[in-house]
Amino acid sequence: MEKAAHRRSTRHRSARRRIAGLVGALGALLALMLAAAGPAAAHATLESTDPKQNSVVAAAPQAVTLTFSEEVSLSGDSVRVLDPAGKAVDAGNPAHADGRGNTARVGLNSGLANGTYTVAWRAVSADSHPVGGAFTFSIGAPSDTSVSATALQGADADGLVAALYGTGRTVAYGAFALLAGVAAFVLICWPGGTARRPVQRLLMTGWTALLVSTVAVLMLRGPYERGSGIGQAFDLSLVRATLDERIGTALAARLLLLAAGGVFLSLLVGQLGQPPRPLPAQDAEVPAEVPAEEDAEAAELRELERRAAERPQREARLGLGVAGSVLAIALSATWVGADHASVGIQVALALPFGMLHLIAMALWLGGLAALLVALREGVGAEVVDRFSKIAFGAVAVLVVTGVYQSWRGLGSWGALTGTDYGRLLLVKTGCVVAMLGVAWTSRSWLARLRSAPDEAAEVRPVEAERAELPEPVAVAAHAEDPARQAQLARQRAARESAGRERGLTPTRAGLRRSVLVEALVAVAVLAVTTMLTNSPPGRVAGEVKAAGAAAPAAGAGSAGGAPQTEPGRTVELKLPYDTKGRTPNAKGTATVSLNPARTGSNEVKLALDGADGQPVEVPEVQLAFTLPDRDLGPLPVALTAAGTGRWTGTTQLPLAGTWVVSVQIRSSDIDQTTPTQQFRIG
Repeated sequence: MEKAAHRRSTRHRSARRRIAGLVGALGALLALMLAAAGPAAAHATLESTDPKQNSVVAAAPQAVTLTFSEEVSLSGDSVRVLDPAGKAVDAGNPAHADGRGNTARVGLNSGLANGTYTVAWRAVSADSHPVGGAFTFSIGAPSDTSVSATALQGADADGLVAALYGTGRTVAYGAFALLAGVAAFVLICWPGGTARRPVQRLLMTGWTALLVSTVAVLMLRGPYERGSGIGQAFDLSLVRATLDERIGTALAARLLLLAAGGVFLSLLVGQLGQPPRPLPAQDAEVPAEVPAEEDAEAAELRELERRAAERPQREARLGLGVAGSVLAIALSATWVGADHASVGIQVALALPFGMLHLIAMALWLGGLAALLVALREGVGAEVVDRFSKIAFGAVAVLVVTGVYQSWRGLGSWGALTGTDYGRLLLVKTGCVVAMLGVAWTSRSWLARLRSAPDEAAEVRPVEAERAELPEPVAVAAHAEDPARQAQLARQRAARESAGRERGLTPTRAGLRRSVLVEALVAVAVLAVTTMLTNSPPGRVAGEVKAAGAAAPAAGAGSAGGAPQTEPGRTVELKLPYDTKGRTPNAKGTATVSLNPARTGSNEVKLALDGADGQPVEVPEVQLAFTLPDRDLGPLPVALTAAGTGRWTGTTQLPLAGTWVVSVQIRSSDIDQTTPTQQFRIG
């Protein structure tokens, strides 16, 4: 007896040491990841170029240098320079100028002729999103150019690669929710569930799906960034380049954490899945008359023995809970450290809020999947009630962190309906509200379950009932003739059917259906969340691009179409604007004058007038031209102030076609808009 107790004690100490080692390793890895996730700016934007945009230089430069608002990752064709005939004149393999991560420099061939040259660039910003654009400069004097649209690089990935990449990210979110949510459910609500095969299958499904999706995203990242086809997914040089980026580091860390997660799952099932330690057997014969003092001492002794028997299980749950929490935080950091939360304003606050948001999502959504299995297995009402309280706390955390992330990502009320990010956020909010409505229905079913004691009790699994059959009965079952064995088989089938019926009473079945609907809506929430992480948060550049793409269709459907300019004469384009702010400069008209309104160099004048027709000053204004059908632009204009509400500049419009002029106007710190209008050159 003492040897057995010693073996059990040794086994528990060994398990505690393994759990402590796992916690230490996860904590060290998490600290390294958070230390590497430094602050950065928002989506990368092009701040300056050398030669300057739309400039005319006397002699051919030796290189083209681009400076961005934040660090960018470059590939071998991130910067392309094309001559007026569309021929590449760059030396290839752009690099960071003087080792500065926010720059890109590419050398030029010698002996370049006079004319207008187009620079097309594509890079990956610090928040892992591809960005791209184009601009022109001239050598000697401006000239016409016939740059091929296929030679210019935009920021769009290959359609199949983008679809597979988005699917992989969605599966990764769902797998994380399943893995973390189910593990938390069995640790907090249903420790005995780890011994059930369906629960073990859920845990392994989450772990395997997260592993496969992470590898898939790692392999697809290179083609996704460069806009190449699916065949480049197995290019090891692209995989190696991805590993050098922030998102590649996060994916590699996630794979290491999944290795630790495999150890955690083996400990979870091995420790909590063991049957409880039996209490010492009581004496068969008890004296008829026992003094009250001795009876109290015996009761106290039995209570101490019960606590001693349960102590290893409590310690295992505590250690596994700490290890699981560290693992969940570290896994969530692999998303947050390489996404929107790692760039922009208030990074120090956005990172922990982002991790809390992901973990709360996993507790709620993954717990729903575990609850579905638990209800099928016949858990008692106390397990469902315990999860209901956890889900309520998770929803509260989701609301607080979600409101903060929405404010941080949108920046203004207008972005809520004027950008893809804002519209996706509205869709996600609607899905979450629908989930809360279904959850309210689930709580009403839970109240009914608690009010019915017969249904609220846990339904014991058939295997446990079968194990309690007396051994002689089992032996007799094998010793009987075939007819008797068939009769016993029918009895066992009836007993199993009765067990299933007890587990799915009308109230339990209603609760399970409600939870199932809640889980299905959760799948939609995960899909929208993936789309949100792939969308620039309230970016005006995305709004301009969408407006430019829609401009030709809008013009074709109208009576007059895009206004036709007459070469050699000044054309005025009036763009009403409204930033939805409360300042006097929040509403008015932007007038863009273009002269001589033809291909090549044009003089540009911009005037901002308020609603009363008087010139108004604004904190920031930007002017750009886009040629959507040739994937050219936006081509920003360097503006020079010429009085209150007046600016001048020059621009190169290298090709004929339907152009889109966009004016980004910011009337206050948070209120801005970008009116657009199309016009035709040539």
